[in-house]
Amino acid sequence: MRPLLAAAAASVLVMGPLIGTASADDGESVAFTMPDPRITESSGLAASRLHKGVYWTHNDSDDGPYVYAVDSATGKTVATVTLRGVGSPRDVEAIAMGPDGALYVGDIGDNLDGSWPHVWIYRFPEPKRLADQTVTATQFTVTYDGGPRNAEALMVDPKSGRAYIASKNEDGGGLYEGPAKLSASGTNVFRRIADIPLWITDGAFSPDGSRLVLRGYFGALMYRWADGTARRIDQMHVPLQRQGESVAFTPDGRALMYGSEGTGSEVWRVPLSGDDLPDAARRAASSPGTSGTSSADATGSGTDEPGSTRQFALGAVTLAAVAALLMGVRRLLRRER
Repeated sequence: MRPLLAAAAASVLVMGPLIGTASADDGESVAFTMPDPRITESSGLAASRLHKGVYWTHNDSDDGPYVYAVDSATGKTVATVTLRGVGSPRDVEAIAMGPDGALYVGDIGDNLDGSWPHVWIYRFPEPKRLADQTVTATQFTVTYDGGPRNAEALMVDPKSGRAYIASKNEDGGGLYEGPAKLSASGTNVFRRIADIPLWITDGAFSPDGSRLVLRGYFGALMYRWADGTARRIDQMHVPLQRQGESVAFTPDGRALMYGSEGTGSEVWRVPLSGDDLPDAARRAASSPGTSGTSSADATGSGTDEPGSTRQFALGAVTLAAVAALLMGVRRLLRRER
């Protein structure tokens, strides 16, 4: 079995640089890393509205009611927020910023697809000062029309304030819409409004609410969003990461930030162009005297470029092959124990 292990490892090493080279052509780069030894399973990411350059994150299950503020300039944790009044979190998978200036935390994971009859969303105002503190959060009970679902993506529409959840399934998930206003006293039923042909690990609305991105391990989908309706406009590759679990728009809407689980995990910045660029960012980019993204980049097609589609397909196939090889390696190792 040792030769098989060596061959698998060699294949991973050969394909990894190829994917990295393709990503670099699009201006992708590591924005920051998170060296905090407490952050080992960063599973969600949201840009701060009050603190420039700060992103909020949290661990997956078994960490406790904690949310961390990370400075993207240094990667250092600048505040730890402890949530009070929410009981014991089970499987926290997502975080989003709402138009009300509050952070929404999704305790929505359910790896057994139905082991829990309900899940929860926690909401608390974004702290005005960056310091370790305890805040009281509001807890919302969530169920799904059609029965329990496993999910890792929670998004809050920056215009309407309505919450959405994307379920996670290797054969494709669904997009679920919450009530117009969440109720803390009753059960909030989320209903399915669209099918999503991807294994979703996170999602985010653009700051202006004109775009919705949903990411998986091996790719991402960009949608035009209007009046609660998603229209797919692009399929994109994602950076090669250990376990890609999070995505967020930058505050100006011009780029996506992709995060991963793992100790010392990296957050990648991926610039947007063409139809992927949110409407507000497109208008700002095409205004006279605006620096940054050029008007040519902002108005180019993001949907019909064959190269983009081929790159997505190649990246997805390559990453899937890498994942299959890694799973095969794990199986072989278990057999040898």
